[in-house]
Amino acid sequence: MKELKALTRFIKPFKWWIILATLSMVVVTSMSIAGPWAIRSLVDTVEKSVDGSRSIKHVQIITLVVICIYIIRGISRFGTNYLSHYAAWKILENIRSFLYDHLQKLPIKFFKDRQTGDLMSRVIADTRNFEVLLAHAIPTILVNGLMFIGIFCILFYMNVQLALLTLIPIPLLIFMVLKYSKISRPLFREAQDCIGKVNSNLQDNFTGIQEIKSFTQEDHEYQKVGKSIAAHTKAILKALKLSNGFHPTIEFVSSIGTVIVIFFGGMLAFNGSLPLKDLVAFLLYLQLFYQPIMALGQINEGLQQALASAERVIDIINEESEIVENENAITIEGIKGNIEFKNISFHYIDNIQILKNISFKIKSGDTLALVGATGVGKTTIANLIPRFYDPTEGVIYIDNNDIRDLTLSSLRKQISLVSQDVFLFNGTVKENIMYGNLEAFDEDIINASKLANAHEFILALENGYDTIVGERGVKLSGGQKQRISIARAILKNAPILILDEATSSVDTQTEKQIQEALNKLKVNKTSIIIAHRLSTIKEANQIVVLKDGEILEKGKHEELIKLNGLYNQLCKAQSTEDV
Repeated sequence: MKELKALTRFIKPFKWWIILATLSMVVVTSMSIAGPWAIRSLVDTVEKSVDGSRSIKHVQIITLVVICIYIIRGISRFGTNYLSHYAAWKILENIRSFLYDHLQKLPIKFFKDRQTGDLMSRVIADTRNFEVLLAHAIPTILVNGLMFIGIFCILFYMNVQLALLTLIPIPLLIFMVLKYSKISRPLFREAQDCIGKVNSNLQDNFTGIQEIKSFTQEDHEYQKVGKSIAAHTKAILKALKLSNGFHPTIEFVSSIGTVIVIFFGGMLAFNGSLPLKDLVAFLLYLQLFYQPIMALGQINEGLQQALASAERVIDIINEESEIVENENAITIEGIKGNIEFKNISFHYIDNIQILKNISFKIKSGDTLALVGATGVGKTTIANLIPRFYDPTEGVIYIDNNDIRDLTLSSLRKQISLVSQDVFLFNGTVKENIMYGNLEAFDEDIINASKLANAHEFILALENGYDTIVGERGVKLSGGQKQRISIARAILKNAPILILDEATSSVDTQTEKQIQEALNKLKVNKTSIIIAHRLSTIKEANQIVVLKDGEILEKGKHEELIKLNGLYNQLCKAQSTEDV
């Protein structure tokens, strides 16, 4: 019930489709119940034809009634199947769309802790099992419940004694179904977890195929993936072994009721206490009477698998974002770009601080450079500004507004980000550049590409701006990807610019050309630069030198050189490397 309750909001918009499908099932059930009654009437007609109270005309009427029963049942079954599947797939569409939207709202930290393949498995494979739950399991349970009650009333009407005898196997059947459900669901959950791991391994390996080949680790990865596939096979077979033992046991226990009716019903018929027509009808109805229990047993495998999948999906739905908007968050537009970090501290893991009491101010239109060794928190500072993470202590202000009081969308629209780890979508060059502004014209895209020194190499590609770049831009060089990323940021034209090692993947000559473009781009923009090459930040209005997550030095290039501290040492070391 917990899983079904969590899915109620997705089911509600399609409740009338489900109601119509259920009504169609009720008609199918009614026609199925009417069939044996027609046979009972036929036996009664044949018996009474001996004394002349029934004629061949009655047989013809019964035949027409049976034809109508089959026609109505056929039409209703079509309605049942189509309506239930339509509702199930539309609900599935809503769940998948919601899941994707929900995942987009979760913080960056969530994705760093999860494997992409497993998330994809939950969105696609696990939700696929809901179709069994929605289109088959729930309707089957409802209709067969009605059938069970309806047939028992008919059996009770025909013969109370025999009807009570048919109930003997029921407690055992119910106990077996409940016991099976309790044991099987964890097994199916394990199988779904295993297929998630298989998807994760495949996603990692397809993404890192170049590394696998360059280190000749094909056999190692084959063995690793093979083990994860084998683990899934073992888990699913374990669940199916239980399932395959359950079904014949259910059938055997159900047959006990038939044996009881054959024996006692036969005795009553011989004694004249039970008419032949009722005995025949009783045996026919008996097959339908145990059918709900058997149907539940048959659908239970898919039901438990669907509920196990539902648990995995609900885990994602219940995941809450650490980055939340205030109830009265305001929308900002056309900001000046004044930024202040006030007593900022931050940690990813408790008790392991990345930043310690960081404070600085950047005036509108100024450039601040962050310098220090790898892992001192430079990129973390950059990630705090668009609220990819929130500081554990302190406040960040933009134009004197606490960024936590701003809507996330309006905040991030004010920021252009170019990182050292460039991501390009598997589309065209033009589509990737337009990601900075989906309403941009071709002329704007070309101008942005020229500023980023990308126009010439783009024209040299096979299809120019319509060239497909491949997954993560695999068809382009590192420098080409970086320049497309810069063109994308130029096109966005946000008042705050963050460059995280933006020129790290290009040669010296290209770096100079890009630097000229960036200098033009930075005019009237507040810029935060994280640079590997210190020569590119000499003109910064302020340089912040970090060590062990703290500000060690702060000032302009000439001021820091005169201090003869860490910044001076880094400059000297890099000058030696360049020589």
